[in-house]
Amino acid sequence: MQAHSPTSDALAKRNAVVLAMATALGGSSPAIVVSLGGLVGQTLADNKELATLPVSLLNLGLALGTIPAAMLMRRVGRRIGYIVGAGIGLFGGCLAAFGIVSTSFLLFCLGTTVIGMYGSFNQSYRFAATDAASESFKARAISWVMMGGIAAGFIGPQTVIWLQDAAPSAPFSGAFLGQAALALMSMVVVSFLKPVPVSAAPKVGGRPLSEIVTQPRFVVAVVAGLVSYALMSFVMTAAPMAMVGCGHSVGDAASGIRWHILAMFGPSFFTGRLIARFGKGPVTAAGLCLIAVSAVIGLSGIDLAHFWATLILLGLGWNFGFIGATAMVTDCYRPEERTKVQAANDFLVFGSVAVASFSSGKLLNAGGWETVNWMVFPPVAVALLLLAWQQKAWRAVPA
Repeated sequence: MQAHSPTSDALAKRNAVVLAMATALGGSSPAIVVSLGGLVGQTLADNKELATLPVSLLNLGLALGTIPAAMLMRRVGRRIGYIVGAGIGLFGGCLAAFGIVSTSFLLFCLGTTVIGMYGSFNQSYRFAATDAASESFKARAISWVMMGGIAAGFIGPQTVIWLQDAAPSAPFSGAFLGQAALALMSMVVVSFLKPVPVSAAPKVGGRPLSEIVTQPRFVVAVVAGLVSYALMSFVMTAAPMAMVGCGHSVGDAASGIRWHILAMFGPSFFTGRLIARFGKGPVTAAGLCLIAVSAVIGLSGIDLAHFWATLILLGLGWNFGFIGATAMVTDCYRPEERTKVQAANDFLVFGSVAVASFSSGKLLNAGGWETVNWMVFPPVAVALLLLAWQQKAWRAVPA
């Protein structure tokens, strides 16, 4: 492992700030697509059952882009890779807007898929923050980057509000041009990144990927991250439709999602410190338990307070579970292995998110809100059992 000094942590802190700003800009893209994708789909799709397809394709693009993004960054480095990624986001926003203007559902879906591929670059920001960090600062560096999501939770919806009617002849196209402009701004921000170059890591001596991903601790970390993120996406996607179906207003549903996003990213101010004090495994387990509690509340009633409490606890659980699992993954590889291992982790995690997104709406229609919440418990139970089993092996190793 490479040695770290106070100077290297100073670099890590600088990079974490840059990456948090990039997260604020790039992280607004999913909020824009999730807010408008279904509405645009209802307008453009001949088959109205496909209205939510653009949102599902956003997640699919994210999963498909993880490995190519990692390969590119291994070849050209983080900074250039992130600039290229932001350029992809710029193109995706313009393509989605053109699809709306030309009333082409196909082009719009292609645009949201490309925006998802932009997200595959953004999701690795949390790993990039640890490249120059000491062991004691890694979890905090991840938390710093995730704080950018708080700003993204405001920037994305506000972009929708300001620009959705910018072109009256093509409703919502202005919001996607706004998304493209945010990606352009991100290109400028990430140009200030000064990470430890990926190319500086040794090119030889790394273990085969198959050996790394079959490590018990890697399997446990991936399962915990996968369960945390997939269940969050699964329930969040269904919640607005369930709220409206239970007689609540669209505004009530939007407010619930806003509180959810704040709960997702707000704890990042202290999650890293909690991990440093209590350990990665316990914090991850606490996050999974919060997700289970959110489902219990979801099953207890359909008042607005029940929905909002469900979404808030779901966001808190995601924060602890996903940041904790991400920190666990950083223990599983050597410097020369980090790019391929991070890509493998993200492909597995976000592939599951794509599946959850595709299935959430159909399950809600088939079984209702109660069924959605009952589906939370089995994955959480599996992840907690794996964490409990693996934690015994980690007790002799510093967290």
